[in-house]
Parts: sequence; structure tokens; C-alpha cells
Amino acid sequence: MVPSLGSSLIDMHSHVLFGINDGPADIAGSLAMARRAWEEGITTMLATPHSSSRYPNDAETIAGPLEELREQLAQEGVPLEVLPGAEIAVGHVAEIDDATLTAMGLGEGPWLLIEPPFAPVAPALEGSIVELIRAGHHVLLAHPERAPAIHRDPAIVERLVGDGVLTSLTAGSLVGRFGSHARRFGIELLERGLAHNVASDAHDAYDRPPSIGRELERAGFAGLAGWLTEEVPAAILEGVEVPARPQTAAPRRGLWRRAVGR
Repeated sequence: MVPSLGSSLIDMHSHVLFGINDGPADIAGSLAMARRAWEEGITTMLATPHSSSRYPNDAETIAGPLEELREQLAQEGVPLEVLPGAEIAVGHVAEIDDATLTAMGLGEGPWLLIEPPFAPVAPALEGSIVELIRAGHHVLLAHPERAPAIHRDPAIVERLVGDGVLTSLTAGSLVGRFGSHARRFGIELLERGLAHNVASDAHDAYDRPPSIGRELERAGFAGLAGWLTEEVPAAILEGVEVPARPQTAAPRRGLWRRAVGR
């Protein structure tokens, strides 16, 4: 645990549910992840399995393993709160009706976690997200620091944030677990005020565990941890206005272009 960062972190992005995507294969794996999350100071975890062409999950398929996990946690006395959600692939959005989309909101609220493609170009990314906003949804963009198309055109993030989108970085990116480009780009987004949340995107208890606080400390952003992992997530879940970001130092590096290796 990272005591200096407190012990009430909200993890907005995890694959803690078993058997329905690329997270744990069974309930034992989900329980191991949940125990690890609690040990890391996470008190609330959003279960956000993939909703994509490969994993066509919706609120109904998510409900079963979520309820089983909650029951097992209660039996074991692990007080971790696990809330429903989904990581919806932006290319899958057009295949989902609005009621189904709404039912996959984070914590059953108005915000959707949208995943950009891991492709060098994504011509429909901005348009699809803008359409969601016009339809009345709020968008939390998952791990933009890991998206090659956004590496090629970082201004995509600025434009989307200007449209009201919030961004969620993966904690491991900030310490190099997804390569140097993702690390530098994630740091740049934080320094430029274009990142609003840091989550684990955990897939298991060991190789991709639910850890957030220690990564923020290692990357030098402990001073923003409360805002990134408690205040902003709480506002998203409650459906209220996101609090202003605390004042921090100006960007230390000119990485906006070098973040993608240019």
C-alpha cells in the first residue's frame, strides 16, 4: 500500500470480472485481483469488461459475474466495492443501440468508458465520440497514451477535451510498462492538463495488477493523486461537475511531438 496517497482510491478501469473477456478465467482469479486492489488502497473498483465485436458484452452478460464476485467478496469479508461498467470499443459503438449503451454507463451513471483502437490511424475516432456527446452521453476516453493514432496526431486529445471528453490514463504507462512512447505521452498529457484520471486497467493479480498509487508516486505525480483517483472519479460516478484541477507547476518538458518519437 502507499499510505501517503491515502486509502480510498477509485479504480475506474479494470477487467476484474471472470470468464467474459481477457480478464481472469475464473472466480478465483477475480477474487485474487480484488484482494490485491484492497491491499493497494483501492476501495472502489469499476468492473469494465470489453464490449467489442470480439467480446460483445452488455449489461446483462456483465451482471452475472459481477453479482457472483460481490457475493464472494462479502463472504470473505473483503469490503471492496465493485461497480458495473464496460470498456466500449469505439468501433463497436455503431453496433449498439442507445438503451444498451446507457445501461453500460460507469456505475450506472451517464459516463461511458470508450476505448480507442490500437491502430496507426483511426479516422472515425473523433466523429464517433462527438456523436455520443450529441446523443447526451459523457465520454471518458481510455488510455489515449497507448493509442498509436493519437500518437500520430496528439491534437486529437485537445479537440476532444475541448468537446467535454475526459481522459483516463493507465497507471502502468507512467512507469514504462507499455513502452517509452506511452510513458512520455502520458506524462505530457498530465503536465498539459489533458489527463483527468489514472486507473489500473488491471487484468490479473500479478502481471497486470490493480495498482495506481505507487505508479503515481514513481512518476512524480503524487500531488495530483487525490484529484486523479478520488475527486474526479467520485464526480463521474455521481454525475456532477468535475472539480477544478489543483494548481501545479507548468510543463517541465517539451515532449508534445517528441512523445511519439519525432
